Amino acid sequence: MEHSYFGLSAALATPFDKKGRIDIERAIGHARWCLANGCGSVTLFGTTGEGASIGSGEREAVLAAFLDAGIEPGQIVVGVMANSIADAALQSGQALDAGCRGVLLAPPSYFKGLGEDGLFAWFAGVFGALGSRARGFYLYNIPSVTAVELSISLIGRLKAAFPSAVAGVKDSSGNWPFTQALLAAHGELAILIGDERCLAAGVRLGGQGAISGMANVCPDRLVAMAHEGRDDAGLSSLVDELVKLPVIPAVKALIAHRSADEGWRTTRPPLQDLAESDARKVTGHFDRIRQVAAA
Repeated sequence: MEHSYFGLSAALATPFDKKGRIDIERAIGHARWCLANGCGSVTLFGTTGEGASIGSGEREAVLAAFLDAGIEPGQIVVGVMANSIADAALQSGQALDAGCRGVLLAPPSYFKGLGEDGLFAWFAGVFGALGSRARGFYLYNIPSVTAVELSISLIGRLKAAFPSAVAGVKDSSGNWPFTQALLAAHGELAILIGDERCLAAGVRLGGQGAISGMANVCPDRLVAMAHEGRDDAGLSSLVDELVKLPVIPAVKALIAHRSADEGWRTTRPPLQDLAESDARKVTGHFDRIRQVAAA
């Protein structure tokens, strides 16, 4: 099944107020900024968006507010991180019924040591529960978080069994040989590169862009990487610094710095806000690569 080129989606960070509530207006404003600066879509409730810490009622309210604010459903991908087939199908159905561009679906992650047949049955259960509504699914391979790797063969089985549902794969394995093998085996799917340091090389091999946490901060620099496969050594060096820190709080510190809005620093438990000393380090590096780009 062919799909239009995916491009760049911001793995949208979620702003919280000091009481831990989602600041929906701030989120909408940030989404509009990302879309105006090169992103073709925004992805709600992904890893960067602390999606695993956001309840079903909150998800429904945020999505409704985005649509009411005039953000087109075709500009929204919804992340789903659930352990039960029923919850994954319910959350996916909310997005699909609203007309969203697609669903970024992570595998179940509570049970460990899962076999391929069990994982296939889980995904099949989600797609089966949705029936003819199942479309636009991007399988989310992020074993550093889920401790579950989506194998080349599993992706092939799901693609063959559910061609109308499986649109692509977001590969956040950080394993370049795996990414190369994935692109070689399943290049007709939209293969999205999770590690920005591999993005340009992946696009040159047939990848279709990225759902990117760094698109919260510098989408303008990522556009050429996601659409043209153009390397950006400065951005890669920033990611090198970022991954030395708790990544999600560090991304939020960068958003706060770029936007001069310290409210962005707040995370939701169990995460903690980035320490001031670490925030100075990563924002300092961000300022240096911006200066080099402007020179």
